[in-house]
Amino acid sequence: MREWTEHVIWWHVYPLGFVGADTTGQDRTPTHELRRIEGWLDDVIALGANGIALGPVFASSTHGYDTINYFRIDERLGDDGDFSSLITAAHDHGIRVLLDGVFNHVGREFPDTALVRDGGTFEGHDALVELDHDDPAVADLVARVMIHWLDRGADGWRLDAAYSVPPAFWARVLPRVREAHPDAYIVGEVLHGDYAAIVSESGMDAVTQYELWQSTWHAIAEVNLFELDWTLTRHNELLDTFVPYTFVGNHDVTRLATRIPDERHRAHALVLLFTLAGTPSVYAGDERGLEGLKEERFGGDDAIRPEFPASPADLPGKREVYALHQELIAVRRRHSWLHTARSRTLALTNETLVLEMRSGDDRLVVALNLDDSPLELSGVEGADAAATVVAGSLDGRAVPPHGWAILA
Repeated sequence: MREWTEHVIWWHVYPLGFVGADTTGQDRTPTHELRRIEGWLDDVIALGANGIALGPVFASSTHGYDTINYFRIDERLGDDGDFSSLITAAHDHGIRVLLDGVFNHVGREFPDTALVRDGGTFEGHDALVELDHDDPAVADLVARVMIHWLDRGADGWRLDAAYSVPPAFWARVLPRVREAHPDAYIVGEVLHGDYAAIVSESGMDAVTQYELWQSTWHAIAEVNLFELDWTLTRHNELLDTFVPYTFVGNHDVTRLATRIPDERHRAHALVLLFTLAGTPSVYAGDERGLEGLKEERFGGDDAIRPEFPASPADLPGKREVYALHQELIAVRRRHSWLHTARSRTLALTNETLVLEMRSGDDRLVVALNLDDSPLELSGVEGADAAATVVAGSLDGRAVPPHGWAILA
């Protein structure tokens, strides 16, 4: 584990959408819009985050995940100078930068067809052709790309579709990257499978915790917290091997505010994000309560990847959601040990959940109430000793209906 990741909280941006670029492939007018993100750096700091996880920024045919040149910034975003400017501005703010590496597949226009696997397309998308991960030249290319942009100032990589690449491939690539940049953070996008084994066999620092994402919003939306409790057992077990990359929204999924129709319960998902173990990420716009439905059709990602204005002040949204993010991130900052804390269930019903978060002698109690009735904490073993309200609210020794509380 890279030591600095204990304290990083990512703000995740999909750059092509953020700047309003055309992603159909029809308009490739060069711009310098990547610098627009610089106008949001003060807002990132005000939020409490200290990392920017960028979606694809390299030359591609359409949406960024069909790369055609790994060594060139996409002209719809800018050029090398714009990249350098963003990196410098971010680092001047104390903000780390994570890049998105699409190394499972490339676009049809990728020039070096000798590196492509014969007949291989990614998940049936004809425009996405798979690289031949058995070819040493592919491993050499990926290593060179990763090192090149780390040399240019990036702090780490998200490995797109890492679940489709053999872990043995990463085991050949990542030692070279580590030799050049031992402090780089490398997280793989993994939707399913044996997370711990993939991390161990690949040499990555972490993978994305999709199980926890799914269980969090679904258990809250369906008012079935038993589902979440089962997932937390698996989440604790992962900590024996690595610290997962955690989130309640990203560029590939329906936004949290749309997933959880009952507005009173959206805060509960955020409480979990910032108190459970992991390296948390906030998808740009979620901190203002933006809604967006992902649809399985051409252009179906547009609603969750909207254009952002040059200034945060011009983005419509809910200030109270932003303030809640600030409050919870501040809790995380004051209790950085939560990064690796194990959770223990103290009380559980479909509608209520009381958790103890513990690391050594450090301890917090988190209480979630989705019910119309108060959640009484008196008599809950392990919760009685928690008296100080860190965040949220109590009415006597009860969490109000549809409320939550973090206690010390």
